[in-house]
Amino acid sequence: MAFVNRLLGLTNFNNPLLRTLVPSVSAAFAIQTAFAIPSIAAQSDRFYDFSGALSFVAVTALSLYLPALRARYAAPLSSSSKAVALPSLLGPFKGAGEPHGFDWRQVVLSGAVVIWATRLGSYLFQRVLQEGKDSRFDEIKKTPSKFCVAFVAQATWVSLSLMPVMAVNSVPAAALAGGARLRLTDLLGLSLYLGGIAFEVVADRQKSRWTREKRAKLHDEQFLTKGLWSKSRHPNYFGESTLWLGLATASAGVLLARPVQAALGGLSPAVALSLCYVSPAFVTFLLLKVSGVPLSENKYDRLYGGRKDYQDWKRNTPKFFPNLF
Repeated sequence: MAFVNRLLGLTNFNNPLLRTLVPSVSAAFAIQTAFAIPSIAAQSDRFYDFSGALSFVAVTALSLYLPALRARYAAPLSSSSKAVALPSLLGPFKGAGEPHGFDWRQVVLSGAVVIWATRLGSYLFQRVLQEGKDSRFDEIKKTPSKFCVAFVAQATWVSLSLMPVMAVNSVPAAALAGGARLRLTDLLGLSLYLGGIAFEVVADRQKSRWTREKRAKLHDEQFLTKGLWSKSRHPNYFGESTLWLGLATASAGVLLARPVQAALGGLSPAVALSLCYVSPAFVTFLLLKVSGVPLSENKYDRLYGGRKDYQDWKRNTPKFFPNLF
């Protein structure tokens, strides 16, 4: 308990936003460091994607429960007193006014991240177990400094992607009181999230089924051009970008409320929007310019660039935004 108290004390800033962001971001880098050291030593990429998913879940949970944890460990515990109970996730939906309880938006947004991370993390981990490796790291993992940069980049990805959700989770409960009614940003944001994650899930399942059938020699196609992959060359990446845009939009509706801005130390609308939309902006930049589309496009161009059917598919199919009509 003394160790936990010391850690919480080091980040007990006056500003609620900093009280949540600093320990949460630190946790993301700590988890990645814990996985990076043995992975670099063994030149193994097996747990890279798993560590990313774990970081998303752990950091989201930490940011959500930090206020309650601070109250729990700050309260003196005598022989006649009980430890401060952690609030229930179902409390906001039961009308339970728990001390240090949650707002329903905090629970929903945090739950949305956990659902996405668990689904994508299990999918990628299962894929790397089946294939025995991740081809993205064939050369990178041979150089410790480059492999280290990959883990640092993943910690940065986790931190910036989660920025809007961590910011919402930092808002004191009193500032969120009276905001239970649905806003337009709630409906728009959650609709974008649901549409995005559905797009990503369907695209991944279509590709997994296509890969299984190819291994079973049920077809001899060299690249996937059916289903959502006939609407976009990277429908899974489009879905991921869209779901983070949805979470940012729902979060913006919370952070733009005046009581919330006052509770966070006079947060300006510009800063509030920046905290929210840095997430989809960074995710989309990574997907379009760094680790997503460029790696896939270069790989397929190298393998099939000389084939007419590949060139036709590439010419007639949008790279990112799907042509649904």
